[in-house]
Amino acid sequence: MKIFDRVFRWIFIISIPWLVVTAALRVPASVPYMYEYLFNTYDVSITTGLDNAALRATARGLVSYFNSGETYINLVVQKDGQPFTLFNEREIVHLKDVKDLFNLDLYVLLGTLAIAIAYVIWSFFRGESGRRLLARSSLIGGGITLGLMVLLGVGMLFKFDALLLRFHLLSFSNDFWLLDPSRDYLIMLITGGFMYDASFIVAIAAAVFAVLIGGCGWFYLRLHRQK
Repeated sequence: MKIFDRVFRWIFIISIPWLVVTAALRVPASVPYMYEYLFNTYDVSITTGLDNAALRATARGLVSYFNSGETYINLVVQKDGQPFTLFNEREIVHLKDVKDLFNLDLYVLLGTLAIAIAYVIWSFFRGESGRRLLARSSLIGGGITLGLMVLLGVGMLFKFDALLLRFHLLSFSNDFWLLDPSRDYLIMLITGGFMYDASFIVAIAAAVFAVLIGGCGWFYLRLHRQK
């Protein structure tokens, strides 16, 4: 039983960074307001010729697609008063690859969430000693996650382009992510600055989740510290 407890505990601890990061990655998968904010921040209306209404429709269309059962996106917006199909075939294929990553993220999130819930239930069944061990494990897992986010943040500050390139090379089996900013609307919309800021939003969200998890563990231990 002790071996099982140790293994289960470390599976829980190791799952926390995955749980936190995959939860944070639901922001770009589910929050159209982030797209709208960054579209405005980087003045993509100038490079794309799309007005604010079309950009809002684009943000909502992307989020809707990422959370739909559609294989390929078909996003039509109004440009100069006329219906305009936003993405070409190359961009459509790349967005399908991005959606596959978001789907994988969701599966990992659900899997690690199931592990966390199971360990919490197991810990509460074991009484006070189990709850204290859960608190310590949460503190450790939250601390590891926060440390990883700090390292990632430092890396993005100094080597963001290199990290972004490595991410694309590792994540995609084709070169459809190599787009032309003079004609491909996806790269006009999702600029380098957009990617930089979005990455920090995800990292900050993950750091906040890590602090909450670790903080709950720390608070419980402090509240129930042995006299």
